[in-house]
Amino acid sequence: MSGRDPKGSTRRSFLVRGGAVGVAVGLGGALAIDRLRPESTPWDDGRYADPGHSAVAVVRAASYDDHLEATVLDGLRSVGADVRGKTVLIKPNLVEYDPTSIINTDPRLVGAAIVALRRLGAAAITVGEGPGHRRDTDYIVTGSGLWDVLRDLDVPFVDLNVAPVERRALSTSYTSLGELWLPTPVVDADVVLSMPKMKAHHWVGVTLSMKNCFGCVPGRIYGWPKNVLHWQGVPQSVIDVAAAVAPGLVIVDGIVGMEGDGPIMGTPIDAGHLVFGTDPVATDATTARLMGIDPERVDYLREAGRFLGQVHLEDIDQRGEDPEADEVPFELVEEFDGLRVGSAATVGARDASDG
Repeated sequence: MSGRDPKGSTRRSFLVRGGAVGVAVGLGGALAIDRLRPESTPWDDGRYADPGHSAVAVVRAASYDDHLEATVLDGLRSVGADVRGKTVLIKPNLVEYDPTSIINTDPRLVGAAIVALRRLGAAAITVGEGPGHRRDTDYIVTGSGLWDVLRDLDVPFVDLNVAPVERRALSTSYTSLGELWLPTPVVDADVVLSMPKMKAHHWVGVTLSMKNCFGCVPGRIYGWPKNVLHWQGVPQSVIDVAAAVAPGLVIVDGIVGMEGDGPIMGTPIDAGHLVFGTDPVATDATTARLMGIDPERVDYLREAGRFLGQVHLEDIDQRGEDPEADEVPFELVEEFDGLRVGSAATVGARDASDG
């Protein structure tokens, strides 16, 4: 396949542009976002309204077979999901496939979401993903069992790594990209539903609905595993990509999550919950707290909470279960032990930030 995209830009140009920042931030975006914050921030110039209050629902779910469709429908209704007459792109997490692990959003949950969206009046539903590791998307979709679910429900799948693309200028500038080429199915959808797996992450601590948006960025332009985004810094890229994709609905698959060395090499954990929201920052913040993580210690969540959504738990309308009372502490790689609720590093860093 040629390295030239349909609009005439070459993949090489993206690599060169991304490499300049890569020297400064390294593969995992090791420098804190606070030190790389752009001079003109989106909350200063009126591009984004104050996040205000957001509703998030935490729902207990013991298995993928126990009244899942009704549970998802109730969860979406509880946060005021509005999809009537709209086109919806469901973006699950299908980063890689390993039959011995639980890396991906469970296909049964995707199927339950499709049924629930139809009952809520969605005009059209498509499932799309651009896997970040394996280039053979058909292998992942088939091996994971998602293909069988979509066939039975008569829902199309689109490979976002190779779909037609459109240029979109970025409204944020945490990376130096300035623009993103996004798949047309993402741009054209009235609602993007981000359906991440509840997982720890070895580079940013936790990966949820915002990080899941990496799969909306086409690998044929940005590389595998989305190398340009990594060179720009993972936390910085999470904000820019999530702001561009702007998911309007979130369902977090936390029935079985992944702790430790996620997003691929971690260990399954029976977390027993689903989390629903219309604000990706608030939903991720609530999910992080459910995992025993202080969301305001997660670099990209804290920063996104300034303008993209609500990160402060006291300003989130928590529906369903209390994430603190239902906490299921996830193991984290040692580098991120300071993200834990009540850790000395967490308390000290928050005091310094407040000062």
